[in-house]
Amino acid sequence: MVNPKSLLGSKMVKQAYGIDGADINIGANILIKAAFSDEFERASGKYFDNDTGQFASPHPDGTNLLKCNELLETLKLITASLKTAV
Repeated sequence: MVNPKSLLGSKMVKQAYGIDGADINIGANILIKAAFSDEFERASGKYFDNDTGQFASPHPDGTNLLKCNELLETLKLITASLKTAV
Protein backbone atom coordinates (compact mmCIF):
# COMPACT_ATOMS: atom_id res chain seq x y z
CA MET A 1 0.00 0.00 0.00
CA VAL A 2 1.15 3.50 -0.78
CA ASN A 3 -0.13 6.85 0.42
CA PRO A 4 0.96 8.95 -2.56
CA LYS A 5 0.82 12.12 -0.39
CA SER A 6 -1.98 14.02 1.26
CA LEU A 7 -3.72 16.90 -0.47
CA LEU A 8 -2.20 16.57 -3.91
CA GLY A 9 -3.49 19.10 -6.43
CA SER A 10 -6.26 16.92 -7.82
CA LYS A 11 -9.65 18.16 -8.95
CA MET A 12 -11.16 16.54 -5.87
CA VAL A 13 -8.84 18.42 -3.48
CA LYS A 14 -9.41 21.71 -5.30
CA GLN A 15 -13.21 21.32 -5.19
CA ALA A 16 -13.44 19.92 -1.65
CA TYR A 17 -10.95 22.19 0.10
CA GLY A 18 -10.64 25.19 -2.18
CA ILE A 19 -6.84 24.90 -2.33
CA ASP A 20 -4.44 24.10 -5.13
CA GLY A 21 -2.73 21.30 -3.21
CA ALA A 22 0.76 19.95 -3.74
CA ASP A 23 2.21 19.09 -7.14
CA ILE A 24 0.34 16.00 -8.34
CA ASN A 25 3.58 14.65 -9.83
CA ILE A 26 4.69 13.85 -6.26
CA GLY A 27 2.06 11.13 -6.14
CA ALA A 28 2.83 9.85 -9.63
CA ASN A 29 6.56 9.71 -8.89
CA ILE A 30 6.20 7.65 -5.71
CA LEU A 31 3.98 5.14 -7.51
CA ILE A 32 6.60 4.80 -10.26
CA LYS A 33 9.32 4.43 -7.61
CA ALA A 34 7.27 1.77 -5.81
CA ALA A 35 6.81 -0.16 -9.04
CA PHE A 36 10.38 -0.04 -10.30
CA SER A 37 12.96 0.87 -7.65
CA ASP A 38 15.12 -1.50 -5.63
CA GLU A 39 14.00 0.30 -2.45
CA PHE A 40 10.56 -1.31 -2.78
CA GLU A 41 11.79 -4.70 -4.02
CA ARG A 42 11.07 -6.45 -0.69
CA ALA A 43 8.22 -4.19 0.42
CA SER A 44 5.33 -6.49 -0.46
CA GLY A 45 2.67 -6.20 2.22
CA LYS A 46 4.19 -3.07 3.74
CA TYR A 47 2.70 0.44 3.83
CA PHE A 48 4.65 3.43 2.53
CA ASP A 49 3.56 6.84 3.79
CA ASN A 50 4.78 9.46 1.34
CA ASP A 51 3.80 12.22 3.78
CA THR A 52 6.61 11.05 6.07
CA GLY A 53 8.76 9.46 3.34
CA GLN A 54 9.06 6.11 5.11
CA PHE A 55 7.44 2.77 5.71
CA ALA A 56 4.96 2.98 8.58
CA SER A 57 1.93 1.31 10.07
CA PRO A 58 -1.25 1.91 8.10
CA HIS A 59 -4.41 3.28 9.68
CA PRO A 60 -5.99 0.42 11.71
CA ASP A 61 -9.03 0.44 9.43
CA GLY A 62 -6.76 -0.50 6.53
CA THR A 63 -6.03 -3.87 8.10
CA ASN A 64 -9.53 -4.48 9.47
CA LEU A 65 -10.90 -7.22 7.19
CA LEU A 66 -14.53 -6.53 8.10
CA LYS A 67 -14.22 -2.85 7.19
CA CYS A 68 -12.28 -3.65 4.03
CA ASN A 69 -14.93 -6.14 2.92
CA GLU A 70 -17.70 -3.63 3.67
CA LEU A 71 -15.89 -1.05 1.57
CA LEU A 72 -15.50 -3.49 -1.33
CA GLU A 73 -19.19 -4.41 -1.22
CA THR A 74 -20.18 -0.74 -1.21
CA LEU A 75 -17.88 -0.06 -4.17
CA LYS A 76 -19.43 -2.98 -6.06
CA LEU A 77 -22.91 -1.55 -5.46
CA ILE A 78 -21.84 1.90 -6.62
CA THR A 79 -20.15 0.46 -9.70
CA ALA A 80 -23.18 -1.66 -10.56
CA SER A 81 -25.49 1.35 -10.24
CA LEU A 82 -23.24 3.40 -12.52
CA LYS A 83 -23.28 0.67 -15.16
CA THR A 84 -27.07 0.60 -15.21
CA ALA A 85 -27.27 4.40 -15.36
CA VAL A 86 -25.26 4.54 -18.61
